[in-house]
Amino acid sequence: MLKVAWSTKYAHPLPEGHRFPMEKYDLLPEQLLYEGTLYEDNFFEPEPCQEEVITAIHESLYLEKLKGLSLSKSEIRRTGFPLSKELVEREIQIMNGSVMASLFALKDGIGMNIAGGTHHAFKDRGEGFCLLNDIAIAAKFLLTKNEIDKVLVVDLDVHQGNGTASIFENDPEVFTFSMHGKHNYPMHKEKSDLDVPLEDQTDDQTYLSLLESHLPKLITRVAPDFIIYQSGVDVLATDKLGRLGLTIQGCKERDKLVLTHAKTNKIPIMCCMGGGYSLKISDIIEAHANTFRLAQELFF
Repeated sequence: MLKVAWSTKYAHPLPEGHRFPMEKYDLLPEQLLYEGTLYEDNFFEPEPCQEEVITAIHESLYLEKLKGLSLSKSEIRRTGFPLSKELVEREIQIMNGSVMASLFALKDGIGMNIAGGTHHAFKDRGEGFCLLNDIAIAAKFLLTKNEIDKVLVVDLDVHQGNGTASIFENDPEVFTFSMHGKHNYPMHKEKSDLDVPLEDQTDDQTYLSLLESHLPKLITRVAPDFIIYQSGVDVLATDKLGRLGLTIQGCKERDKLVLTHAKTNKIPIMCCMGGGYSLKISDIIEAHANTFRLAQELFF
């Protein structure tokens, strides 16, 4: 059975007018339940992530400042969020959602988190709507606790996973692969193990051809025991922040390609959702829902 991390806290409200679409974290599970892709039994509510699991990646002082709401104004501004106790609690729960989804993936082949994909968080700071890095935390947990030797991060959000790249810059146990908008945030890119920068308005055919040319070779060369997939849908042409040109069908084909390669090669995969900022919330929900539909179709 496909297991998916979700909590009502995922849709923690932000001040009116804030551009981050928190409502998708409620609307997406509602859609998946309504259409019968998922049932109540598919969902689990994660407990808060244990502090020692977080500090295996993040500096203890940073976590203390985060929990104590004592970040400086500039540190808060860099995250893009108004800092609050509820927001920090939400982030800590999301971290464990990805950890637990990874454990389900080891058992079932795939596990998913309705949220996560917080790839802009560094060891000592948050950035770009990311306070803590669930991708890094889940990868380190697997490597430490579950006899995993190599993790491949496949980051297909439109923005480079700069925090993840920085965290694992000198770590041979984690290979970071990022396909992202060349001219998009962050303006200063970190160095992933493999970066594939994309020009503005990159279309379906170009995008999918590039992904197909890189991913199978990476799986052969890296020989991962586990894949963490950041499946942001801000690659859509309709996205306010994306600048790429993918259709919803192209985004679905992207997900199918990644999930099929994981399934065919018998590599467990954990999917976290990442960004999506289209003007129409229905475009965001449809593109994200396709990832879950494909997981059910291909794995169960």
